[in-house]
Amino acid sequence: MRLLLVEDEKRLAASLARGLAAEGFVVETVHDGAVGLDRALSGEFDLIVLDIMLPGMNGYRVCAALRAAGEEIPILMLTAKDGEYDEAEGLDTGADDYLTKPFSYMVLVARIRALLRRRTRGAAPTIVLGDLTVDPAARSVFRGEVEVELTAKEFAVLEHLAANAGRVVSKTQIMEAVWDFAYDGDPNIVEVYVSALRRKLDVPFGRRSIVTVRGAGYRLARDGGVPRDP
Repeated sequence: MRLLLVEDEKRLAASLARGLAAEGFVVETVHDGAVGLDRALSGEFDLIVLDIMLPGMNGYRVCAALRAAGEEIPILMLTAKDGEYDEAEGLDTGADDYLTKPFSYMVLVARIRALLRRRTRGAAPTIVLGDLTVDPAARSVFRGEVEVELTAKEFAVLEHLAANAGRVVSKTQIMEAVWDFAYDGDPNIVEVYVSALRRKLDVPFGRRSIVTVRGAGYRLARDGGVPRDP
């Protein structure tokens, strides 16, 4: 899931971005309301975390402009203010939820996940490939009746492969979907996570689900992987 964080307190923004990335989200951070509105209108994000007190354009105006443009993306508003009037104003402009600073990081993550679940409810998000089941809403993976524990990044890589099952996905495409926009590290990090997925999803169950297509990328089998050769 891709998040847009619009927050002018740079230290707070950096801290939140690191934490959310560790939870498996891809996070882009901007520090100006007008820039945030422009990025939000790009259609690249699944949710916006939007501060109210921003330079260029405050959060109320950004939210109102998005709704006026027909954009239905979930918006979680942050503010150092409190009081019923401020909350009512934020929600009246079209925000989906409201969180007052200082807030618990775990509460923020819980609110984000709740908004994302609400958005996907009824959309049949679960992906079933043979005996492999990937449920993005619950962030769970099963081989048959056995739940497979994955880290946040492992799950994000698998989710992208599952959404493109049967098609070749390049390392670059995986990195763009899973890693932070600003990530400029070694693209071979993808190999590390694919290897981890094979160890957890395939080896214990005698399956071969993720195929390496030399020079092109990886393909997750539509049938969830055939039994490995003895």
